[in-house]
Amino acid sequence: MNKFWTQSYPKGVSAQISPAHSTLIDIFDDKLAEYASQEFITNMGVTYSYGQIDKISLDIAAWIQSLGLEKGSVIGIMMPNINQYLPIVIGIIRAGMVTTLINPLYSSRELKHQLVDSDTATLFILEPFCKTLEKIVKDTAVKTVVISKVGDMLGAAKGTLVNVAAKHIKKAIPSYKLRSNSNYNVISYKSVLKHARSLSYSRPFIQPDDLLMLQYTGGTTGVAKGILIDNHNVVTATYQFMEWFKPVYDIMPDGTQMNTIVALPLYHIYAFICSIVGLSVGQHLTLVTNPRDIDGFIKILAKRPFHLFPGVNTLFQALLMNPKFKELDFSECKLTLVGGMAATPETAKRWLEVTGLPILEGWGMSETLGVGTANPFDGTEYSGNVGLPLPGVDISIRNDDGEVLAIGEVGEMCIKGDNVISSYHNIDNDGFLTADGYLKTGDIASINEQGNIKIYDRKKDMIIVSGFNVYPNEVENIIGTHPKVSECSVVGIADELQGQSVKAYIVKSDKSLNESDVKALCKENLAGYKCPRHIEFIEELPKSTVGKILRHELRKSANEALL
Repeated sequence: MNKFWTQSYPKGVSAQISPAHSTLIDIFDDKLAEYASQEFITNMGVTYSYGQIDKISLDIAAWIQSLGLEKGSVIGIMMPNINQYLPIVIGIIRAGMVTTLINPLYSSRELKHQLVDSDTATLFILEPFCKTLEKIVKDTAVKTVVISKVGDMLGAAKGTLVNVAAKHIKKAIPSYKLRSNSNYNVISYKSVLKHARSLSYSRPFIQPDDLLMLQYTGGTTGVAKGILIDNHNVVTATYQFMEWFKPVYDIMPDGTQMNTIVALPLYHIYAFICSIVGLSVGQHLTLVTNPRDIDGFIKILAKRPFHLFPGVNTLFQALLMNPKFKELDFSECKLTLVGGMAATPETAKRWLEVTGLPILEGWGMSETLGVGTANPFDGTEYSGNVGLPLPGVDISIRNDDGEVLAIGEVGEMCIKGDNVISSYHNIDNDGFLTADGYLKTGDIASINEQGNIKIYDRKKDMIIVSGFNVYPNEVENIIGTHPKVSECSVVGIADELQGQSVKAYIVKSDKSLNESDVKALCKENLAGYKCPRHIEFIEELPKSTVGKILRHELRKSANEALL
């Protein structure tokens, strides 16, 4: 397709990219050394330099290699944004292994699926989530569990205080009994670092098409599906974002190290790629462990000037609702970028009033490494669309027959590029790609004469809660296991704070069933954002003549009730 949108690119942004690296290990080796003396990450007031993370990650890599695993074995990490996260991920990749990033909010059922489907051999986990793992680890292929405490990279004195507070004051660590046995070995993160000092690291031979990550996203069949991501995908995505960021670099004063706020969870592909881009250009990353603690978050923002602030609409809404947010100094901030879910016009308007900065939207998905489209970063106002295809990305709007639609016509957005995955893991790949190799995104969109893309809705029934994907089938399958439930259907309804929330319509098989019963079942088996906030018991679900439940009628009824 003629990439006519490149004519709308900001000055200095090229239509194509030419990566100077072929693998992510190449980027790590080069950039961690180049910026060795500069600050890299800060969390809970403790900072590590690029040089320090270089050494720690190599130690972790050496220890992983000492386990005797085959090259390409899968190693998981289940943690929030803390100082341990990036050195562990970098160490996994430097060891020649494949990493799978795991949502720490997962229930035992969800965790089991990812560990089993990915055949994870080793798992790095933060102590508060060990109880979740304990319930299912015996049913997985995990042979080594590395447990880290929250304060393990906060220094001896502060780390000890934080660990004591987490366990005894905040009661944030559920009791667990994970111990080494004949099935798996359990070791502490600090023991790994200590043991690694006596080990030597051997740089593996990695090629661009070698598997790098096994990322999981929501599945329409009720379980998360694995995405096979190779080195070339990640390197391409990194350079695509770096090229698009050029207008921001151009306005930075000479000698300024950019400080990026990483409040989105690093297990999410959007935040992960932002961190790799940051590493590649020598940024400082401020890691926010719990962005839901708005008072604490604002204190973090006040500690040092920040320049780049990627987020989601609900996060920006929550900050705007806190009166202390208005007291912050936004003079150094150059960019606030929204992804994951659409920004509302009202949020964009209030954000501009308070910060003096426009919210610029972008679009991407796990299958595209978070890269797809974005508004030019020299933009001065909220546009209501998701911008232009990035360098090296090709977008095509198609109808249900796969035919390319004209400018302004509405259809399914399809994408092609070296950042886009070519296949999924352990599932039938038929139907995901068009005959000419474009990935079907499932988003209904249009493109205008300048190349700007507007997204209208999901083609299917996916619900987006605070930027996270929720698939109705998964929630319905859990609710349907209750013996007092005859039938159920789940839809998304408008939610001022979260964008959407989950509503369940249930037909009882036993009149004694109540909301508490359903919510307890969901809490046990689903991450919190997937649990229904609204439950309505009805006598019969609307169905088609062939017995298919008509979700669109339920969705219409639910949203009309909100008016």
